Parts: sequence; C-alpha cells; structure tokens
Amino acid sequence: MVVRSPERLRAAEEVVAQLRKGLGVVDVTLPSLRVDVVSLASEAPYPLVDLGRCNLDTAMRLAALLQALKP
Repeated sequence: MVVRSPERLRAAEEVVAQLRKGLGVVDVTLPSLRVDVVSLASEAPYPLVDLGRCNLDTAMRLAALLQALKP
C-alpha cells in the first residue's frame, strides 16, 4: 500500500490504534506503542511506528502467540 505524504501521519495513527486493539484482544500491551514523533520532523515526513519497549513477561507472551500462529 503506497501512502502519500499528507496521509502518512493519519495512516500511522490508524495502524497504531489497530495494533493496540488487536494486541489487547490477546491480552498483550506494548506500553510504548506510538507514532515516532522524531520521524515526522523532516520536510517530507516519513512516520515510523515505534513498537517500543516491554518487559520480559510481555515479550514472552507475544513470542508465544506468534509461535502459535506458525503452520
């Protein structure tokens, strides 16, 4: 999906909301999940989604969920 520059921030915010909601369904919270504001500083912003830091328990739950999705 190609997203034009003016739409990039909105798309990044929407995907962060989708990730937060989807992870919440499986009881995983990434407390630092956000749009990286530094990536918006350039003349032609290219927003990055910061998945952030999480504790070991959260990382282990996320890894287990991803492993369960493997065929």
